[in-house]
Amino acid sequence: MERSYPGTTNLRIKGRRLGWIDLIVLIAVFALIWLVVSLGGDMRVRFDELHPPALSLNPRFIPYYAGRTVLRMFIAYFASLLFTLGYGYVAAKNPVARRVMLPVIDILQSVPVLGFLSITVTGFLALFPGSLMGVECASIFAIFTSQVWNMTFGFYHSMVTIPPELHEAASVYRLNRWLRFTKLELPASAIGLMWNSMMSFGGGWFFVAQSEAISVLNKNIKLPGLGSYMAAANEAGDTRAGVYAILAMIVTIVVIDQLLWRPLVAWAEKFKIEQTESASSQSSWVLDLLRGSTLMIWFSENVSEPAGRAIQRFFSVTTEASEAVSGRTPDFVKSTLRALSVVAAAAAVLWLLHLTFGIGGEIKKAIPVSTMLRILWLGVLTLLRVAAVTVAATLFWTPIGFWIGSTPKVARIAQPLAQIAASFPVNMTFPWIVAFFIATRISINWGSIFLIALGTQWYILFNVIAGSMAIPTDLKEAARMFGLRGWRLWKTLIIPAIFPFWVTGAVTAAGGAWNASIVAEVATWGNTKLVASGLGAYIADVTEKGDKPAIYFSIAVMSLFVVGINRMLWRPLYGLAERKYKLE
Repeated sequence: MERSYPGTTNLRIKGRRLGWIDLIVLIAVFALIWLVVSLGGDMRVRFDELHPPALSLNPRFIPYYAGRTVLRMFIAYFASLLFTLGYGYVAAKNPVARRVMLPVIDILQSVPVLGFLSITVTGFLALFPGSLMGVECASIFAIFTSQVWNMTFGFYHSMVTIPPELHEAASVYRLNRWLRFTKLELPASAIGLMWNSMMSFGGGWFFVAQSEAISVLNKNIKLPGLGSYMAAANEAGDTRAGVYAILAMIVTIVVIDQLLWRPLVAWAEKFKIEQTESASSQSSWVLDLLRGSTLMIWFSENVSEPAGRAIQRFFSVTTEASEAVSGRTPDFVKSTLRALSVVAAAAAVLWLLHLTFGIGGEIKKAIPVSTMLRILWLGVLTLLRVAAVTVAATLFWTPIGFWIGSTPKVARIAQPLAQIAASFPVNMTFPWIVAFFIATRISINWGSIFLIALGTQWYILFNVIAGSMAIPTDLKEAARMFGLRGWRLWKTLIIPAIFPFWVTGAVTAAGGAWNASIVAEVATWGNTKLVASGLGAYIADVTEKGDKPAIYFSIAVMSLFVVGINRMLWRPLYGLAERKYKLE
């Protein structure tokens, strides 16, 4: 059998005749390996806190800085993906663990990136003494914390909204846990996971300046990277360098979108749950090229597929063995293991309580009650801004997101534009926005709402797009046959279909808004500084000063607000989405 692809003539799969596509693939693979090895080696150079790496505003260093930043971003992303699959799976499968795991990530997503840096930077420096790797790990961990929560929430919610009949079919075919995960649960979550990955990667870009230009606990370290270059240009008031950095970031985002996200989105379409195939679908020129590469076909047949079968056999055997052992384990052994688990959990809780009481003692000594009440009031002000951003973003982006997700031609144009907008660190545009606020006499207390929205509205847009793309074609055709239009169409099909995705987007948008308030409530350019009345501005101030008791208390207040809202609002909405708004 012969197949014809672009760049080859009468390509025979068995003969594996090479073409120019294969040459491009080889060059790209070797170039990628060389870049990773070269840039990774620069992470391990010697480091002296008193003499940090020099950072030049010369534009010729921008490609190197962009490479360092992209490497950090992808290391953090792969760590986020592994965490998402493990944590989200356990939370979805174990109702008892879910009661603890979901509130934990509720709290963690509210902790600002600067808060994580305050806690981890000293530890990583001590872990790698005299090496830049310590600062690199702190930066990567900060980027990880800005990416992982959205992905975890999205994957968890995709897992719990899989149609029951698919689970029944998996039970009929007696699929073990590993086969059920690889053949049902992961494919069913693919579309949402891809779009949330794009959004989370964009969230990493938003905080890249804070993670590379570390200014916490009286430490001021700038790692070589595009984010620190932007921060240095901002501090120096160098508009030309800032423009160069902005252009470099846009080019980098577009290249990553075309080479990675666009092919993944097009590939993930095959996992759409539907009985009727859509007449139009997502496409990618990169994916078309790879499908036409003889080398990729050979790699798939001789490396990827055998390795996948071997991994599947390994996990299937271990899963069946563990299930068999579990079924034959005596009751007293199970009771002993449960007792040991309870003891370990109790020990962990006691340790956390000891740590909490210690921190509480520090706070009580250092912060008077009047200051505590003032911090609580600042939290209320920031809460109002977060609520305004969430409502406005929902009303504005939901119809646009549905239009993009349900129209592949529009998605091909809108996806890279949305990716640029979501990925771009809007705090780098603050100089112009600050100038506008000053010229128009807009108070930063109101203007910060707009600044927060610039960084967090995209969570709702991307999740709505993912929900729209996941609507089965047969349901759309049924709606057309029944003549559903306008509000009836939205009420009957669109809102129920995208509601679970919107909940995930709204939860992470609200959490991201709390995080974004750290940079949005304080806007600077040169000697001009605008500070809003809010918890975000307060945290940014005490973090820069290294006031640990104030840092601990303000982050605790922010976590309290986030967990309270999640328990009263988002958790019931999650339950509604799981019970009522899922395909079955």
